[in-house]
Amino acid sequence: MAAPDVQNIEIQKSLYEELSEVRRKNLEDTAWAGSLTVKDDGLTLNKKERFPSRYKMGRRDPKTIERANLLNVSKLLIKEIIDSSLAHGRMLDDDYIPLQQFFVVLEHVVRHGLKPKKGILSSKKEFWWVLECIEKIAPEAAEITTSVREMPNIRTPLGRARAWLRLALMQKSLADYFKLIIEKRDNFLVDFYEPGAFLLEEEGVVIAGLLVGLNVLDCNLCIKGEDLDQPMGVIDFSLYMKDGKYSDSPEDDRGEGDSKMATILDQKNYLEELNRHLNATVANLQQKLEQVQADNCLMKEDLAIAKNTIITLQAEMEALKSEKDSASTDYQKQIEAAKQDIDTERETYMTSRAGLDSMYAEAKKQLDEETKLRLVGPEQVFSQTNKDVEKELELQISMKTEMEMALRLLEKDIHEKQDTVISLRKQLDDIKTINLDLYNKLQTE
Repeated sequence: MAAPDVQNIEIQKSLYEELSEVRRKNLEDTAWAGSLTVKDDGLTLNKKERFPSRYKMGRRDPKTIERANLLNVSKLLIKEIIDSSLAHGRMLDDDYIPLQQFFVVLEHVVRHGLKPKKGILSSKKEFWWVLECIEKIAPEAAEITTSVREMPNIRTPLGRARAWLRLALMQKSLADYFKLIIEKRDNFLVDFYEPGAFLLEEEGVVIAGLLVGLNVLDCNLCIKGEDLDQPMGVIDFSLYMKDGKYSDSPEDDRGEGDSKMATILDQKNYLEELNRHLNATVANLQQKLEQVQADNCLMKEDLAIAKNTIITLQAEMEALKSEKDSASTDYQKQIEAAKQDIDTERETYMTSRAGLDSMYAEAKKQLDEETKLRLVGPEQVFSQTNKDVEKELELQISMKTEMEMALRLLEKDIHEKQDTVISLRKQLDDIKTINLDLYNKLQTE
């Protein structure tokens, strides 16, 4: 905060030096000042020539004199207001006479060189139209303009303009609006003012800079309780033209030094208060930063946990994939082995059946041959042979029955193995479905 303190003190010092120079010049002017005439659009200084050697130049432009007078009075008023605000704790109200005179001078400044707006019966010069249009280049001014329009106790454009100036001063934005319209005067003000008007010349730039010093003030103005529709005010020069007010005595110098010291001390107190406010703001922001950092740490922890969970799920997914592949391989091998067993048993069955058929055909052939031979021999031999043949036939029949039983059992075993293969295929499909669901779930997470 050291650099802003020095900078603000230097600015304040330069402002007071400039105002002191103006005071010195005005002190010289009091020696020859004559009568002052205040017009509707400004003021004109008529000088009586007490010092002929000083005023042998040609006649000056009246508008130039009016602008110079308005600027000098504005400087004196702003200095007086700043000094008084320091003495009163930087809080001014509408009962303070220099503040009232400041608004009167400001009205003359804004009204100087204003083009009349022609009506049906007469021409009027109302600077409310200028202030009303500021919201076109400064949208934030619309709030002040709307508030002024909605005030029921103000009925004239002059009253609205006065209320607008007072609200802008209380919001500490008056200097900003003046600076803005001065910067855009070539496009904004030329439609409202005649050439040589105060705001169109260099004096407008100076007054915009002087108004910046009023941003350090706090004003408490009762707009609703004041009659703002009264006619245009008159500048009271008697407050600034007294001989005792600008004497160069040591007491005045000492008083001016005390005033400057009071200004510096007040500026120091103001900056300390601003520093405390900024420190409180920094502490609040530091607390918010710590909270954000804590939230960030928690989010990092949650992110790490989520990453670990993802890694674990990926490992489980890989394990399930390997198990699925292993199970698929095992089931495939079992199916192939079952198919091979079925094929082998089928071949065995076919071979056995073919052998049995050939044995049966051969046995039948032998039986027929033996029967023919036995029919030729004795009857006993025939009977014995017949018995042997019958036994052999019964044996062959029993063997055939056993073979058929074995074939039925083999077919039953084959059917059971086929059922087992179907069941294994169904289980494989179920495992594939489960693995696909797990994979989709992992992809979703």
